[in-house]
Amino acid sequence: MSQVEIRHLRTLVALRDTGSLVEAAERVYLTPSALSHQIKELETRIGCALFVRKTRPVRFASAGNRLLKLADEVLPRVHSAELDLQRLAGGESGRIFMAIECHSCFEWLLPAIDAYRDDWSDVELDIASGFHFAPLPALARGDLDLVITADPVNEAGIHYFPLFSYEAQLAVAKGHELGQKPWIEPNDLAEEVVISYPVDRDRLDLFTSFLDLAGVEPKRIRHAELTTMIIQLVASGRGVTCLPNWALHEYLENDYVEVRSLGEEGVWPTLYGAVRSDQADAPFISGFIEVAKTTCFSNLRGIVTAELDDLKF
Repeated sequence: MSQVEIRHLRTLVALRDTGSLVEAAERVYLTPSALSHQIKELETRIGCALFVRKTRPVRFASAGNRLLKLADEVLPRVHSAELDLQRLAGGESGRIFMAIECHSCFEWLLPAIDAYRDDWSDVELDIASGFHFAPLPALARGDLDLVITADPVNEAGIHYFPLFSYEAQLAVAKGHELGQKPWIEPNDLAEEVVISYPVDRDRLDLFTSFLDLAGVEPKRIRHAELTTMIIQLVASGRGVTCLPNWALHEYLENDYVEVRSLGEEGVWPTLYGAVRSDQADAPFISGFIEVAKTTCFSNLRGIVTAELDDLKF
């Protein structure tokens, strides 16, 4: 057992503030005799007297003043930590270290983060940089707290919040022959250069929900980091691309490209917020999900409400 404990520091502060053993005992919820016993026990441990007896108000000895200085440094920090723990226990505070598997999601994610910080200032919030790791296993390990993904996996301990559904559409240059078709068939892309973000093809809707199902391979795949760069390449006739309808809306309105659905019914993926199951009920987590959904439906064109029943493995 250490010589000085938090309870001792609180007792000495109460004694200094009240100036009397009786009033100090009331403040720390002890009887006067119990408080006197605690002080004598501490004096025995440290081998020094803490205050001069029979003085009013209490006059502290050098050892007592040194411990009071320590109390003034430590107790506010202990109190702050206790408040933080209460907020954590109540789900009002925590950490959201997130990763985004959707390049174009930054367009709505940053405004959502700004809105969230206004209401949840006690939550530590950060975004993992780069796309060169597997976010969902990192989420399960506890390295991440939230993953924005359109590619859920059936992994124990992960809960998915549906954010919204969107149509994955093909964009082609103005005057491109595919722009004359009512919709796109997989074989239409067999001789096309597909421009995509630099991610694995099993994370691209065009492949997983369209071309791979028909066993069709495009002529070539070319990569570009930024949405604007992809659109510029498409508009100049360097290839075609598949992007979310809401990401294409601005370029379609400005007449940069033409847009067609993939198949007669279109391809409609759902975007999810993935969290660990043990945090799914935490208010600071559900609070972020609600802010994200509100931000999306206020700012994105063409998205529709998604239900958790849409989740299929």
